[in-house]
Parts: sequence; structure tokens; C-alpha cells
Amino acid sequence: MRILAIAPHPDDETLGCGGTLLKHKSRGDSISWLVVTRGHEPQWPASLLEQKEREIEAVHAEYGFERVFRANLPTIRLDSLPLEQVINGIREAIAAAKPDVVYVNHHGDVHSDHRAVFEATMSVIKPFTTSSHGVKRVLSYEILSSTDAMPPGTHRAFIPNVYVEISKFIDRKLEIMNLYASEAHQYPMPRSQESIRALARFRGSTIGVEYAEAFSLVREVD
Repeated sequence: MRILAIAPHPDDETLGCGGTLLKHKSRGDSISWLVVTRGHEPQWPASLLEQKEREIEAVHAEYGFERVFRANLPTIRLDSLPLEQVINGIREAIAAAKPDVVYVNHHGDVHSDHRAVFEATMSVIKPFTTSSHGVKRVLSYEILSSTDAMPPGTHRAFIPNVYVEISKFIDRKLEIMNLYASEAHQYPMPRSQESIRALARFRGSTIGVEYAEAFSLVREVD
């Protein structure tokens, strides 16, 4: 099985589906990664941007991704770009990876980049073009400090209906998150080790296991 994790920003996939990706890898599935945005000067200093690139290289090695795609679109500016530009970056990765399953961030997110990535992804993998792009399953994941930060609204709510046990992979997921030194938080902030573990424990309790990740099934075509 071929898996593609689409991340608006580099740490999003680890927060949202990192344990599930490790589980796919342990089963012999091929996993690939698309990082849609890249930081830029002068918003961030060159030293920080270099650090982020080193973090991406380290995470790539830790997961053992078969391929890593970079759309290189400007961070925190996706909503100011023509949607076609975002669509093209995602389309190229999907055409190259030929995934059976796509993981993408939840649409009802407080971050404008995340919303743009979801919308562009849905434009690429329309259900009536499944025969050409090959994607059979699309799952959206939650991102601590973004998905949960949006004001309440039924059309924006993250309502999970797919759960994946990650009890064997939670410690490694946290180790990988530690590689994102520029993004990690100290407790009690949401991207702290304790908070990430707490969410996984809560999602696990929903299905009667120690740790799990939760997803919303966007589409399945058989």
C-alpha cells in the first residue's frame, strides 16, 4: 500500500498522524511526505530557516519516507496565492507518489494555510477522477493548537470516525516530535510532550486502548 501524508508545515504530520505513519511503515507500506510550505526571510531569520531544514532532514531519516516532496510555497501566505498554485504543488506530489491513501489536515482549522491545503487537495483528488489519480481513501487529521483553536461551529468541527491504535508507536512519535526543536512547546502548552501524549491517551480511551490517533474519513472509493 502506498501512503502520502500531506503537511502544510513540517511538524503537522507528526502531530496529526505520526503514530499511524509509523504503523504503516512497520507493516511494510510505502510512505511518502509532502511539505507544502517553506519559511522565508525576512519573516524568519536565516539561522532559524536553516534549523528547520535540518529538522526536516532528521525527520525524513527517522520515518524512512520513500520520497519527500517540497512544494516550497510561502508559509502563512497560501490564502494570498491563486488556489491553482497550491493545487499544482499537491497535484505533482500525488502524480509522483501514486498513493492509495492520503492523510491531510482537517478543513475546519484556525490556520489559513491549513484550510488552503485541504481545499487544494480536494480539488486534486475529485472522486470522479479516482481512476486516474488512484487515491482510494482520504483521511483528515487533527493538529494540536490549530484544529482545536478554531471557534465553535458545526461546519468546522473535527468529528472523528476512524481510530488507529498507536500504543506501540507513541514513544517514537514523541521522539520524532522532539526533533522539531523550533516548534515544540513546554507543558502545559499544546505542542508539549505531555499534551501530545494526553490527546493520544484520550483518543485511545474512546476505543478501549492505551493510545490512538483519530481521523475523519473524508472519502473512500472501492
